[in-house]
Amino acid sequence: MTTPLRILIVDDEPLARLRLRGLVDAITEPRCEVLAEAATASQAASWLREHGCDVVLLDVQMPGADGLQFADGLAQRLPGVPVPLIIFVTAHAVHALRAFELEALDYLTKPVRRERLQAALARAAQRLAERAAAQAGPGGEGDRAATPEPNDFITLTDRGRLLRIPVSDVLYFKAELKYLTLRTASESLVMDGALSELEQRLGDRFLRVHRNALVARWAVRELERHAPTDFGELDGGGAPEAADSWAVRIVHVDEWLSVSRRQVAAVREALAGLKG
Repeated sequence: MTTPLRILIVDDEPLARLRLRGLVDAITEPRCEVLAEAATASQAASWLREHGCDVVLLDVQMPGADGLQFADGLAQRLPGVPVPLIIFVTAHAVHALRAFELEALDYLTKPVRRERLQAALARAAQRLAERAAAQAGPGGEGDRAATPEPNDFITLTDRGRLLRIPVSDVLYFKAELKYLTLRTASESLVMDGALSELEQRLGDRFLRVHRNALVARWAVRELERHAPTDFGELDGGGAPEAADSWAVRIVHVDEWLSVSRRQVAAVREALAGLKG
């Protein structure tokens, strides 16, 4: 049984903390546990100096230091303590750019939907698993190729915002007309570029499953045969490639992507490697 995500909730409104706790308690995957609550940044900092947690669900506007000030320089204020991942939870969307400049994992606006919170916590669980694997691995060339570098980002513009998406958060890239869709556990973003360029840049961390899709190896949950009409839209709406077709299911979002006949063997090999 996996260890639950340890969560600290920081919000000056008791009802907001109560609702967040209820949402967390209702999430079954990933498993989560609220360890404590704090009403101010100073209370949160004091608690973190004595305890550890994996994720802080952090409000922005609070008495005293606000959430942005609290997140800024958190590592310096907690020397020798593993720095938790920050997920901002606020009623004000205007602080999102600053939050991502502070390398927040996600930014949720109130009222928070359970599905949105679950997606953010799934990203947190994945990030922590990759961090643990990088620390525990023997450090060979193969491990470095399979584990995303901590400073490896995809930069794109979305509705006037400049975003830096960690490669470790990306589930897949999919070509659609003149653009690419970048899919994470919590959102789909449109970007410029070509799959061939991304494939060369990202190397063995991603697998080309079809002419229009590049999937993170760790994100492939299963390979399954389907009727050819099931995934015609994903294939671009053309004629089916064979009497039957293959598809992969993607973790966290439970979406299916087509697999071309020539890539079925490579996907099987990738799955075998993940299970080994």
